[in-house]
Amino acid sequence: MPKSTIFRWLLALILLFFSGLMFRLTLPYLSLDTTVSFLRTKQGILHNKAWYYSFYIHISTSIFVLAAGLTQFSRKILQNYKKIHRWIGKLYVAIILFLAAPSGFIMALYANGGFPAKVSFVFTASLWGIFTYYAYYYIRKGNIQEHREFMWRSYALTLSAITLRIYTYTFPFIFGVHGKELYVAVAWLSWVPNLLCIEYWIKYKNLK
Repeated sequence: MPKSTIFRWLLALILLFFSGLMFRLTLPYLSLDTTVSFLRTKQGILHNKAWYYSFYIHISTSIFVLAAGLTQFSRKILQNYKKIHRWIGKLYVAIILFLAAPSGFIMALYANGGFPAKVSFVFTASLWGIFTYYAYYYIRKGNIQEHREFMWRSYALTLSAITLRIYTYTFPFIFGVHGKELYVAVAWLSWVPNLLCIEYWIKYKNLK
């Protein structure tokens, strides 16, 4: 088996594992208990209906786009089940543009960590929507290469949901970071390295 194939399978398994973990972490919130984990830090904003509904929209849709993104990069699905690829792709785009990104933007305005964290999450939500839109725009124009690259960028930001939680749970133990410093650090680290890695990958693929 070629090394590239082994790498893809390994990456897919890792992403599948963390997507399942994300689903497990999200389940308690679906009980609508407002004292669960992260919501304990947002007691002063729960009365804000825009934030409240945005939170539940965001966490429920993010699980779907994480799983949907995995299928979009499968060569087997793309080659043998093109209709399924298009159908899931359209759902991915619609959910991000009309639900996940807008709700994430509203949540960003009230993010823990103050102004630096808010700016980071506003960037994340905005770029997520922009990259996803251009992925759709280019496939409608028949430009498969640009479509693929913008989908990679979009999914790199989708994965920020996973990287954010990894840093949130590990940084206090590894670096002793807590409170506002933790929120600011993970706000930026959750997506900037993801985007830098995917830009390097795009450049590497194009040069190759």
